[in-house]
Parts: sequence; C-alpha cells; structure tokens
Amino acid sequence: MCGIIGYIGHRESATTIIKGLKDLEYRGYDSAGIAVLNGKMQVYKKAGKVNALASAVHNETINSHIGIGHTRWATHGVPNDINAHPQLSMSGKLAIVHNGIIENYYSLKQHLSSKGYTFQSETDTEVLINLIEDIQVSTACTLSEAVRSALLQVDGAYAILIISEDYPKTLIAARRGSPIAVGIGEGEYFIVSDPHVIATYTEQVCYLQDDEMVTIQDGEITLQNMHTGPVTLHIENLSLGRYVVGKGDYDHFMLKEIFEQPHAIATCMRGRLDVSKTIINLPSIEQYASQVIHASKITIIACGTSLLAGMVAKYIFEELCRIPVQVEYASEFRYRNPIIKRDDIILAISQSGETADTLAAMQLAQEQGVLVLGICNVISSSLARATQAGIYTHAGPEIGVASTKAFTTQLTVLVLLALYIAKNRNTIPETTFKNLVQALAEIPTQIKAVLQSTENLQEIALAFHEATNVLYLGRGANYPVALEGALKLKELSYIHAEGYPAGEMKHGPIALIDNNMPVVCIATQGKHYQKMLTNIQEVKARKGKVIAIVTAGDQQVRSLADYIIEVPATQEAFVPLLAVLPLQLLAYHIALAKGCDVDQPRNLAKSVTVE
Repeated sequence: MCGIIGYIGHRESATTIIKGLKDLEYRGYDSAGIAVLNGKMQVYKKAGKVNALASAVHNETINSHIGIGHTRWATHGVPNDINAHPQLSMSGKLAIVHNGIIENYYSLKQHLSSKGYTFQSETDTEVLINLIEDIQVSTACTLSEAVRSALLQVDGAYAILIISEDYPKTLIAARRGSPIAVGIGEGEYFIVSDPHVIATYTEQVCYLQDDEMVTIQDGEITLQNMHTGPVTLHIENLSLGRYVVGKGDYDHFMLKEIFEQPHAIATCMRGRLDVSKTIINLPSIEQYASQVIHASKITIIACGTSLLAGMVAKYIFEELCRIPVQVEYASEFRYRNPIIKRDDIILAISQSGETADTLAAMQLAQEQGVLVLGICNVISSSLARATQAGIYTHAGPEIGVASTKAFTTQLTVLVLLALYIAKNRNTIPETTFKNLVQALAEIPTQIKAVLQSTENLQEIALAFHEATNVLYLGRGANYPVALEGALKLKELSYIHAEGYPAGEMKHGPIALIDNNMPVVCIATQGKHYQKMLTNIQEVKARKGKVIAIVTAGDQQVRSLADYIIEVPATQEAFVPLLAVLPLQLLAYHIALAKGCDVDQPRNLAKSVTVE
C-alpha cells in the first residue's frame, strides 16, 4: 500500500514528484502530498486523489531540486489533509513519507509526549519523525545517525524517505518489509516504491534489502545495513524497459487489461509451450526439476485473486499430476505452525511480488528448508529475489486495482507447470498430453473470441446493477472461478456477492434465493454439467434470476436461464481461463452502471505491502 517517491538532482522536484505520484496512485489514493526544500521546508498535501494535490500546487512558485512525495492508503488515521503525508517533526524542519505500519508507535508516542512533544495527526508516521528529531537534538548526531538509531527502536514494517532543512542536499531512505528502489541517473537520484515510474528517466537501479538504509548527500550515495554497517551498492539494469503506462483508446485501465489477456497469455506461453514438438519448457526451474517432479505435496500460498488462481490449479494438479495440493491464505499460513516436509514444494504467488503476507509466509517455509518457487509478474520484485527459483507471468504492467490479466496469466503458468510435472511423472497418457498442449495453444484465440462476443453483458449489467446481493455458483475448478467473479463484483461495485460450490447451495444459500436474487451459474460442458443443470432448476423453482456461463451451442441451460453467455469449447481443465472473462466484464459494466470508480475502488489498493 501507499506509493512513495523521492528526488534529488537537476530537475524541478515538485513537477517530477507529482508526475511520479500519478503513476503510483494505484498503490493508494486516500490522500497525497509532497515536501520540497528551497531554503525552507514547503509542504503541500490534500485528501483525495493526486489531481487534487496537483491543482493545489499548480499556482505555487516552487524552485526546488530535492523533495519527497506520497500517495496514501490509510492505516493509522482517517484520510484527511492532516493525516496525509508528508508528516513533519514538531519543529517543522524534518519531513517524512512512509509506507508501512509502526507497531510500537503508541509506546514511542507516550515516551515522546512525556518529553514535551505534541502531535497534530493520528498517524504512526508522525511519531517516527519526531523520534528521529528527538534523537538528533538530544545526541547532537547527524541526520543519518539519528534515522538509523530511531529505526533500531521500531517494530513493524516501513519504507521511508526523509529530508531536513538542516541538510538541504541530503535524502535518506530505509526499508524493512516494504519495497524501495533507487534509480541512478546522470547527476540525479530517484527513490521509489515501484521502479516502473522511473523507467523513462533511468535504467540503473539499486534495490534495498530489509534493514538497509541509503543516504544521498552532496551527490554521493552510500548504502548501509543498519545492524552491520556499510554495504556495497549493487546496481542492476531495470528490466521493465522504457515504457509509458497509459490507457490507450480504453476508458479504464481495467478494460484495457481485460482486452490485453489474449496477448498476455500468448506472451506467457512463448518459449514455454512448443506445440510442434509437444514440449513444455520451463528453464527457470530446471535446476530444481527433480524436486518439483517428485514432490510429495504442493502447498500454494497467496492472497486475494492470486489465491483463487491457486485454488483452480489445485484441481488441475491433482487431476493431471496426482500430487496432493493444499491452498493456503498467506495471512493465515504465516501465523501457524504448518506441517511441511523436505520433499514438499511451496508455490508462492503474487502479481506484484511485494505482498507482505505472502513474503512472510514464504520466509516461514524457507526457514524449514523447503523449496519455494515464486510465480509473479514483476521482475526483480521482493518475491522474485527471495525465492530459489520461479516463473514470471510476463503479463505486462497491471494498473487497475482489480486484477484481471494477473489471474489468467498466473493460471496459465500453473497449467504449464502441471503439464510439465504430469509429463515427467507419466501420470497422463501421451495422447492426453498432446490434446492438452494443443488446446492450451488455442486459448489466446478463444479468449479473443469471447471478448469480441459479449454484447449482452451491458444489458445484464443494467438489469442487475441495483441488486444488493448476488450469488455465484460453480463446481470443480469452476468453483474458484465463481469466487473470483464474486470478488470482482464486490471490489468494483460494492454489491455483496458470494461464491459457493453449487453442491453446497442447499446447505444454506438457497434460503436467500427469491425473485430479487441474481444467481450466476458456471454451467459449461463437462463432468459436472448435469449436476449444474439440477442446481439451476433449483434456483428457478425459487424464482431466482439465472445468468449462466455455458459452452457455445448449449441448448439445455438456454431453456432454463434468464441470460446466457457463451464461451468456446475447450479441455475441461482450461475452462476457467475462458469462463472468468465474462465475469470480469460483468463486474466492470455493473460498476459503470452504478457510477463507481472502476480503476480505483474505495478502500482498496493494488499492492498490499502491509498487514
């Protein structure tokens, strides 16, 4: 959560930082602010989105070459101008922006209050900057020494940037648990929570590790571990390339990303799926191939949409590979004492590679000596750098807060991995393997066909956008797809929605069904088809309104359902890759009909880097 950016160099800092904040806004949009130095500290901050800040700064005369900025997802304190970052020390000479949570802020605040410090905001961040000031004043140490000393007293997670009136050519950053990258240009430095925002300025980047602190002073950069001392600066090439994130001809990032899925999945499979030779190539895990192929159990750890992709994969791995699979909420796994054996493998899934709970769960597994493979989209993310090996999804930037192409590309990677294991374990016949490979290669074309033939979704959205509750039903691998459909509707439209295994409908949810209850049923052809027909009949008998996802050409469900959305026929294991598409678009159109902000839903942010 939260986006942070700092700049020091020859550019006008306020303009540079606000541009960066606009690119970081998907990480938080409760409020935004900047602090710049021009002899004195100048601070501008506004509740709401970055445009409100940009408007406030527009007519100001600012001539500064050093500053910090922040776009906030609120944890401590309601979203308002006072709680917005940057936060100032009591003297007004120090400013800080912060992503994370200071868990022991209350005891630190009591200590500082006893020394006469007063606080203007409700934030834990203001406590930290006053702690730094107190140490600096009471010990007469340098700013860098004060920051280090303060952070050694802090419990929790943080990525921070600090500037000071007394050090007008100094910018300090530090991290624990939240990402920071330092972009190194010609006579300038950028410090950001997400390196994609500086891709147009530089390709030279240094990624801070936990408990590391960087000081840029008088044009020189130094890096230290706060416990052990100086660290050699390791500069990497920014793998993102020089691209500009934009919506193109689409009204929203989410819609653009939905329609990017054919290309994203094709890119994900490129070099990994060889149809002519009927081969799956996964060179990035080749070093651990034997452990992966002979694993006794697979545990998938993830959060949100990534978890639901893992739930779909459970059905596929167990069906094709005959390996037991456990899917765990990372936020629960990390606080348990899980039973893990050395011949198990862990799959950690995260679009951003920065999800705090997933990283912590992954670390717990690694401490027990288990092989952890990462599946993520962002090259050089914390997850990618911490796992022994892994597979990138290559989906391209996903800016819309509600994940779409992340789900389908993660699932594509998981399918490739399942086919790779099944082939090498000899758990499926060769003819079945060939048929699956051929069908998977056709998925991008089929996705394109689905996206080009969903005209009735706007009609359905208008019919049901005033619903207060929606039920989603599926069986087998389509049950997690129902969960994903319900999650998208909740995220975007704020309508209460619930995904349920269709066979469990009679064990509670059926009591909710009446003529005001839309029920979305994933009823594609396959081994669960007849059972889903029965479930639909049960819904109709109670006057429920049925929206059905069916295989193209289906007539039986068409005769029962109120609305039909067709998807092409494919291998049953791959149906989720097609069935999820109408659910993404349905949520999108319902949110539009309700007047909701599709790309930036309330209370949500793209990357959950705090608990």
